[in-house]
Amino acid sequence: MIDAGVFEQVKQRIEQYRDAMIQMQIELTAIPAMSPDSGGQGEYEKARYLKEKLHALGFTPIQEINAPDRRVASGMRPNILVTRSGRKSDKTTWVLTHMDIVPPGEMAFWSEDPYKGYEKEGRIYGRGTEDNQQDLVASIFAAKALMDTGVTPENGIGLAFLADEETSSQYGLAYLLQHQHNPFRKDDILVAPDSGNEDGSLIEIAEKSIYWLKFKTVGKQCHASRPELGKNAFLAASHLVVRLHDLHAIFDAVDPLYHPPASTFQPTKKEMNVPNVNTIPGEDVFYLDSRVLPRYPLSDVFSRIRQMADHVEKQFGVTIEIETVQAVQAPPPTPVDAPVVLALREAIRDVYGVEATPQGIGAGTVAAYFRREGYPVAVWCRIGKTAHQPDEHCLIDNMMGNAKVYAHLFLQK
Repeated sequence: MIDAGVFEQVKQRIEQYRDAMIQMQIELTAIPAMSPDSGGQGEYEKARYLKEKLHALGFTPIQEINAPDRRVASGMRPNILVTRSGRKSDKTTWVLTHMDIVPPGEMAFWSEDPYKGYEKEGRIYGRGTEDNQQDLVASIFAAKALMDTGVTPENGIGLAFLADEETSSQYGLAYLLQHQHNPFRKDDILVAPDSGNEDGSLIEIAEKSIYWLKFKTVGKQCHASRPELGKNAFLAASHLVVRLHDLHAIFDAVDPLYHPPASTFQPTKKEMNVPNVNTIPGEDVFYLDSRVLPRYPLSDVFSRIRQMADHVEKQFGVTIEIETVQAVQAPPPTPVDAPVVLALREAIRDVYGVEATPQGIGAGTVAAYFRREGYPVAVWCRIGKTAHQPDEHCLIDNMMGNAKVYAHLFLQK
């Protein structure tokens, strides 16, 4: 329970920040922060902006833990940590957001420049506004509201602004957890606002295993009018794509904790083969995105896929190389009665009037790294469905409401 009168004061203070929060969103959107894997220079410029703003807002101390990365001009992928002491020193309530974004994709589908944030009809538009700036900004002003009302919380407050969430987290949370100055403790309240639903009723406590594979089929190139002289890599790969759909029937378990409740195996990216119509390709590359229920070892999934590839090799006289792009065997779920889950349920109920329930998802979040190390963590935010899409936007009401949820968490004992 929290002091209702104090919380009312904090909520009113958050409402006073509305214009400042919108402005910060727009300014953040103007600073692209893409991984070098996506053709960017990482988070350095956005981190520099954030440090300046945090300092101006009165946050101290501000710690930076930089992961070395020679691929970017700065040579580093920054992770920023802000903490504030509470009455007790044995527990901190953390909200962890990320600075990096995904590329805008096809520019023709955007109504405006994706890096020119703007407000329209109660929404803020631009790449990164929902994923993850909505809750990054919300967490900052939730903590500031406690500072400005002179409230000293029972537990410490922690804000983490992470690098590299969109590609692997190897330079972000995974790096921090192995660092000598790892700031997180297993008794802390850890909330990662990286997934959710439109009414805020989903508290994510479990994720499926992630398995991304690259398939390279090698045949023999020839003129399309004389197919008998070659081995059509594209044709063979297409047959393999169809066979891979049978994985749904092989790994067919259903677990109602997850949404969707079954494993999924979907062909996604396709690389260009030959540039002209009248040549049979001698090489073809495609990718598979699999989200597998934790009960299935990924080694078993690979064995089945390899068997399918072997069959296609014999049928078409080609060779098929399979390369792992990402393999994350899902760790055990966060318990449904973990303190972070109970704290979130109380906060969501008080702010949004919604009874939230613990659930599992198919997407991957930074929470997997915590769970693998035995940290009880929950993923939550009230969010729309525009992340990674053209005209990405966040509802201003969600940004404001989520700030109040985080403030509630900070006030809990």
